[in-house]
Amino acid sequence: MKEKQNIEFKKSWRKEYLKTIAAFANTEGGSLYIGIDDKGDALNIKNKEKLLEDLPNIIRNHLQITPSIETENIGGKEVIKISVNKLPFPIYFNGKIFRRAGSTTQEIKNEELTNFLLAKKDKTWDSLPSEAKLDDLDSSIIEEFKELAKNKFPKILTSSNERLLKNLNLLTKEHKVTKAAVLLFGKNPQDYIISAQARVGKFKTKTDIQDTIIASGNLFQQLDTIINAIRKHINVRFEIEGIKREDVWDYPIDALREAIINSLIHRDYLSTAEIQIKIYDNKLWIWNPGRLPEQLNLEDLKQEHSSFPKNPLIASIFYYAGLIEKWGSGTTRIIDSCKAQELPEPDFKEDSGGFSITFFKDIYSQENLRKMGLNDRQIKAVRYIKKNSSINMTIFKKLEPNVTEKTLYRDLQDLKNKKIIKQIGKKKGTSYELF
Repeated sequence: MKEKQNIEFKKSWRKEYLKTIAAFANTEGGSLYIGIDDKGDALNIKNKEKLLEDLPNIIRNHLQITPSIETENIGGKEVIKISVNKLPFPIYFNGKIFRRAGSTTQEIKNEELTNFLLAKKDKTWDSLPSEAKLDDLDSSIIEEFKELAKNKFPKILTSSNERLLKNLNLLTKEHKVTKAAVLLFGKNPQDYIISAQARVGKFKTKTDIQDTIIASGNLFQQLDTIINAIRKHINVRFEIEGIKREDVWDYPIDALREAIINSLIHRDYLSTAEIQIKIYDNKLWIWNPGRLPEQLNLEDLKQEHSSFPKNPLIASIFYYAGLIEKWGSGTTRIIDSCKAQELPEPDFKEDSGGFSITFFKDIYSQENLRKMGLNDRQIKAVRYIKKNSSINMTIFKKLEPNVTEKTLYRDLQDLKNKKIIKQIGKKKGTSYELF
């Protein structure tokens, strides 16, 4: 047994561990073991009987909950196990709210605290009423949405805009316009939610900004503005197969679109920060305020997973509009798109109170290799290594049967000197890999 999100070990009891019990109740439930060290070894507990007698009152008096308290035999020694289920209301300790994140206990603060309290009331930020009126919504955008959604809802075209908004829960029971409706269909959403926009920048270095574009308006407009801004600052080449010509961008546009939609849907709109997109010569970085939901970790994103949208009303509209497919599969499609274009796997991170995804350019594209001064044989060798991990002289000779071994050896040595490839092994066992 190891420590994890729902299990924690303590050598002995201390009052400060009440926050761990509170955190379990605020997250997914869990068990606190008293009498086990960090290695998972059971210890002898002093005054065990008295502690078993006192703990129920201590926990009830400070947290107003009654957990399960029992002894458990581990390694021939009796330890105390305090278990609590996830509770539908917030549990405070010393006026603060804590949660579990992995095997740690963390205080919930600021925007995360507001979202947590809303969730306990079965509400989300995007379902809250705004100060906007129905007249503040753009009927032409709603009509465009109807056209997009008609395949999923054929009767949607005959529905009045007001009835449609009601059916999609974009109007409250009191007939108030929700925050989701403002962001999706508002004429001027930033009048009500100032930071609900994105900033796209082209960077030469971290401090040398060459261009900045602000994407504002409703979320559909922001998506189009961001994509167009990115297209402006990345390269495209044309690949012809038979009679078909395909545009190949530095990064797959479908993957970028998916990542941007994710940032619009999952961002924390309580934050004063904007979505940020930074385009460098060798990578593209997308960041949105708001961490991953507590049910997911970064590794989960690399496989199909359940979806826990921070703004489910916004997510549902993007789904009905056909802009997202099956929920929980977006990140895997992003990874697959990059692999299909022979690009490195994107990097997912939680940083600066938000979530980021970094796309990496193919530095070994024919265009880049030619800019490095490589000849056609060298380009062929590097592209072969990229696809097959390594190359040796035997394979290189098969790729270039009309070229002498001396010339091919000179090509490889030049690539080695330029630190594009590295030599593995010696003599007949020599092969070459990317540096």
